[in-house]
Amino acid sequence: MPSALVVDDDPTVGDVVGAYLARAGFEVHRAADGATALDLAARTSPDVVVLDLMLPGVDGLEVCRRLRRDQPAVPVVMLTALGEETDRIHGLEVGADDYVTKPFSPRELVLRVQAILRRASAPTGAAGSTDDGRTGDPAAILPPTTADGDLVLDRRAHVVTRAGSVLALTTREFSLLDWFLRHPGVAHRREDLIRDVWGWDFGDQSTVTVHVRRLREKVEAEPSTPRRLVTVFGVGYRWDPTPPDVP
Repeated sequence: MPSALVVDDDPTVGDVVGAYLARAGFEVHRAADGATALDLAARTSPDVVVLDLMLPGVDGLEVCRRLRRDQPAVPVVMLTALGEETDRIHGLEVGADDYVTKPFSPRELVLRVQAILRRASAPTGAAGSTDDGRTGDPAAILPPTTADGDLVLDRRAHVVTRAGSVLALTTREFSLLDWFLRHPGVAHRREDLIRDVWGWDFGDQSTVTVHVRRLREKVEAEPSTPRRLVTVFGVGYRWDPTPPDVP
């Protein structure tokens, strides 16, 4: 049974979100403040964290930052108030995988959580996995690993290394990198990435912008002058493979 840590100081929101997740088959842990959330996360190792930004004591941004440091692979879905775009961007920058704006549909939140966990656990490269990660033509099965210069993505272990060192990627960053490596040399629009990587029919494209920036900081030697994950002005982003014998 997957486990979820729900962090919100509003007992009504916590009750509703917890109840919906429990009905969806999750073991639910609850916290009403940041310090308790960090303690529970350390003791229970949840599969996903649903995290409100506005918390007493240690706020949601700091909780997310510490989770990224201590448990980099755990997906984090942030709850933000309507219109707080700056907070949403900050949340994504410190490592949130997704966000839901209050007021929200609890059913939508559960679907977002389930989508993130499916993406995290998808057996990419296993039998029946195709170029776009869906079940289909066995001829399109992906290899278990993809290498690009000093960068190696291991789909079975869900690990990425650069020059032999493991990169601390979030679930969404891993999925985004995997998508780019599977489609080298192709310019992707932000709206296409929202659909193909996030699985949304619509969404805030700034989410893609922030994730690309975070990913560059981890895979590029000089993130300010990227050689791999480049911007195609007026279009979006493209992955340029590293030429042979170039580090």
